[in-house]
Amino acid sequence: MSRIGKMPIAIPAGVTVEVAENKVTVKGPKGTLERVLPAEMEIKVEDNNVVVARPNDLKRMKSLHGLTRTLIANMITGVTAGYEKVLEINGVGYRAAKNGKELTLTLGYSHPVIMIDPEGVETVLDGQNKITVKGIDKEKVGQYAAEIRDKRRPEPYKGKGIKYSDEVIRRKVGKTGKK
Repeated sequence: MSRIGKMPIAIPAGVTVEVAENKVTVKGPKGTLERVLPAEMEIKVEDNNVVVARPNDLKRMKSLHGLTRTLIANMITGVTAGYEKVLEINGVGYRAAKNGKELTLTLGYSHPVIMIDPEGVETVLDGQNKITVKGIDKEKVGQYAAEIRDKRRPEPYKGKGIKYSDEVIRRKVGKTGKK
């Protein structure tokens, strides 16, 4: 039995979970999330808990079991607490500016990089070099944060670029002059 899949998910106060065939709708204080989950999985709401069961022990069913449970747990966490990723911009002249839903990044290119916040995700600037990506959908928050980071990945020699706040950049020693 899947250790993660068999654990029931507690539904906190103020959150409603509805299951219609294989579509799960979670409503909470921060918003509503909907997701179509694998039809093979059996999802039930029993006395303030969501329980996921699998029909048999095939390898595919075992892997879908834990995944389905985790996706539902992430939806419940999203509508109650929400998700956020913090990015840091390092480098001389590298900075970010916000104008409505537009995030303008100056990253040493000949032009500023303009990114528009996707639906359900918002970026907040803390100074000119700290970007916080917030939202209720874990997948969208992570994807948008990765897209921002991809505009200028951190390089190993000087550490310039955009990195996650908890990311550790492995530094390399530069060239040494000939004696």
